[in-house]
Amino acid sequence: MTTEATLLSKKIYAADYLGLVPYELALKWQEALVQARAEGIVPDCLLLLQHPPVLTVGRFRGEEDITAPPETLAERGIAVFHTNRGGGTTYHGPGQLVGYPIINLRENNLGVREYIRKLEEVILKLLLTFGIHGHRVTKYPGVWVGDHKICSIGIHVSRHITMHGFALNVNNDLQPFDDINPCGLKGKVMTSVSKLLGYRVEIEDIIAPQLDCFSAVFDGLFLPQALDGGHHPSPHRQRVTFLHQQLLQGGQEEQHVFLG
Repeated sequence: MTTEATLLSKKIYAADYLGLVPYELALKWQEALVQARAEGIVPDCLLLLQHPPVLTVGRFRGEEDITAPPETLAERGIAVFHTNRGGGTTYHGPGQLVGYPIINLRENNLGVREYIRKLEEVILKLLLTFGIHGHRVTKYPGVWVGDHKICSIGIHVSRHITMHGFALNVNNDLQPFDDINPCGLKGKVMTSVSKLLGYRVEIEDIIAPQLDCFSAVFDGLFLPQALDGGHHPSPHRQRVTFLHQQLLQGGQEEQHVFLG
């Protein structure tokens, strides 16, 4: 009875793994959810997904951190996308778990810096479940293992609602990071869960412990739930009816960016 009462008292967050999603489409989904969250239509939620190969450029640094010529990127099928998140240039690709929390900071009594530390804490706890001891580096938001970065964080906040989030290297190819100075860092600074463990870890093996860690850090329950309100289906099944109805209806207000 006590356990049931405790669970019932927890805040519920909707979480959904969407599989491989083009970056621009995922951005539109985020914008739709931010608008819906601001209007109270949806609860705080978490999108988990992967992206096809893409370089994203943050607001505080430009393409000077892209060291490969455009024709080389084109040959490798790597797109370049400018975004409104904080931070510099980073790479996303298959095998990297990307998380986009859409959370009302005011309702959760969180400041931006405290929220960033919570995202870092989620990743630190997750890595520990695999026996990996990570740590923070003060000047560079994200999570490190030794001298290598394993998770990047960059967010955007508008009307107290967050978007963008974190990118955790699980089993992705690390070579594309050689084409950039990731987050302004030079040299081979990136690593992955699979590289550290010496064997391949699948994205699907990360999802459940990831949600458990989010639940622990944010003191709620991150429950798998499709965004159209149905039961959480296969990540490759066509769905997100709500998002298709809400795309690009977000209002324009002054935006606040945190350097991540």
